[in-house]
Amino acid sequence: MKINLISLGCDKNRVDSEKMLGLLRAAGFSYTDDEYEADIIIVNTCCFIDDAKTESIDTILEMAEYKEIGNCKYLFVTGCLSERYRDEILVQFPEVDGYIGTADLGEILDLISEHISEKENCPNLSQVRDFSKKQGLRDRVVTTPGHYEFLKIAEGCSKRCTYCIIPYIRGPYRSFPMEELLEEAEFLADSNVTELIIVAQETSIYGKDLYGRDMLPELLRKLCRIDGFRWIRLLYCYPEDITEELLDVIADEPKICNYIDMPIQHASDPILRRMGRRTNHDDLVNKIRLIRSRIPGIALRTSLITGFPGETEEDHRILKEFVQEMRFERLGVFTYSCEEGTPAAKFPDQIDEEIKSARKDELMSIQELISYENLTGHIGKVFDVVVDGYLPDEDVYVGRTYMDAPDVDGAFFFRSDRQLMSGDHLNCLVTNVSDYDFYGEIVED
Repeated sequence: MKINLISLGCDKNRVDSEKMLGLLRAAGFSYTDDEYEADIIIVNTCCFIDDAKTESIDTILEMAEYKEIGNCKYLFVTGCLSERYRDEILVQFPEVDGYIGTADLGEILDLISEHISEKENCPNLSQVRDFSKKQGLRDRVVTTPGHYEFLKIAEGCSKRCTYCIIPYIRGPYRSFPMEELLEEAEFLADSNVTELIIVAQETSIYGKDLYGRDMLPELLRKLCRIDGFRWIRLLYCYPEDITEELLDVIADEPKICNYIDMPIQHASDPILRRMGRRTNHDDLVNKIRLIRSRIPGIALRTSLITGFPGETEEDHRILKEFVQEMRFERLGVFTYSCEEGTPAAKFPDQIDEEIKSARKDELMSIQELISYENLTGHIGKVFDVVVDGYLPDEDVYVGRTYMDAPDVDGAFFFRSDRQLMSGDHLNCLVTNVSDYDFYGEIVED
């Protein structure tokens, strides 16, 4: 039987999807990216914010049509939406044959075997189900371009920021055992992955729950010893948990990119308190200065939320001045999404959508100029650039420097007289820039 799996949402959801595909492949199912051909369609959903929930619902309804116009016999829903709305899924979507939540992804084979007939059953199903309980979900089907992949080192979150639904969907923070992560990383390296991207709801507290202390530095050092990885990139580090030991590892290990994704959400103390964040304005300024003093050339990426309930013009002014002062290399701004079931959804002084959007646009206008000035300072420099793809209409290759994570940051555009492959690394000279991207040319090694 052929399976089509659609993965929505974040890179952590992508990892879950790849692990489910690994189990399904081992059980004898084949994969197709054509919904018309698929006997089984699985939608791995997201509902982190309202837009993600809408996308998940629309996708379920769209895939349900293939029961009429395609070969689809079974439609299953997995992930965050089915975890959050367990009681409503089958009622609201009668076309859905079954679902599992975020904590049950290893049961995907059980879910399918409950519905497909003996005639349709795959002979390896029971064997793989038993194997999966011993082996876990470490053997994956890589769905990225191949040269980069994500290693999810923990599940859930225990911070309980007032705006965030994740702890209610994914549960409390749970680190994965280090030996399992290293085995999974070896598997990815053997699959020709050269850029390993470390993810979790929060990576910086890895190991505290399992080992009683910060273990991210030790995990990173052991990952650096694995042959095959050229870059190791760190995402989702909360500022209060970035230690000097972690900074030393990043500075000392050549494989670890001088890049930290550090979501801070705001810089005004009243808003940070209402958000349930564990830092204040001065803490953030001091931590950023420490990071930059310990790791010259560090690229700091952060994300902000504007329009949080009760955000005043004074709060917004403080945030603007903070952005101007800190001059982040990479920055994204999101308008506050009121999520049912979170404390912030019940806060008074909810902000109008127009005000949220206007404040977001103002912050991004400030960051656009900062980014352009930052990038201009790199004209004339040579960088190690990894090739991500080729745009035939423009006859130009698209790559990234260590300062750019895939899909969220900028790109490096250049031409080549010879054919290049995704994952190739080259030395490239920066000759021009735009607001967020580099332009340049290949130089000899």
